[in-house]
Amino acid sequence: MWTISEVKERGKAAFKANYWKSVAVALIMGLFTGSSGGSASNSAGGTSSSIDINSVAGGMNSQEQLIAAGVITAAVLGTIALMLLLKVFLFNPLHIGGCAFFRANIEEPAELNMIGRGFQNYWRNFGAMLLRDLLVFLFMLLLIIPGIIKAYAYRMVPYILAENPDISAKEALALSQEMMDGNKMEAFKLDLSFIGWILLGILTLGLVLVFWTGPYMQNTNAALYARLSEKRT
Repeated sequence: MWTISEVKERGKAAFKANYWKSVAVALIMGLFTGSSGGSASNSAGGTSSSIDINSVAGGMNSQEQLIAAGVITAAVLGTIALMLLLKVFLFNPLHIGGCAFFRANIEEPAELNMIGRGFQNYWRNFGAMLLRDLLVFLFMLLLIIPGIIKAYAYRMVPYILAENPDISAKEALALSQEMMDGNKMEAFKLDLSFIGWILLGILTLGLVLVFWTGPYMQNTNAALYARLSEKRT
């Protein structure tokens, strides 16, 4: 049975052995998933101008208001659709490539070009990650907790895809569920153990997140995958 301290120590050692490359890959992954460096820019964008919506709408007749509402709705839906397409066709393969980098980095310092691994076997990776995201989303519609449990069950999918070029999408999902069987709660506790570092990152306006917390967590996640893989052999 693996322990949180064991996995974190292995992840930290790999991180320190390849510090700057780990930072670079974790930053790329964080930017594309929106999990790093987004809060400051969003808040800045939200406060950069002040428009009295009521006064603008008050100068329009009902037909103009309907047209304006339609334009805004179309813009919002278009933006959402664009982000979903980017996630499915670009961000997911990049995520797999990042996982390939960190998995290799656990054994020895990895090279930056490994992030391109996600674009190999592209359509297999595309289908597997799309299926994973769809299943997690459907379980989220039932209740939040089942969705979170399913997300933990499929946590290892990108690592499996990166390391096994011949595996199918369904096999990757099934293997991830097998690896996480009995390990989901410990993995959740592992994530919680980084709360202090995440809060410190927020207090430092993302600096600690970029230069320590993010790459530390990514290496630790890869160390967990390596440990669970070793258990199966």
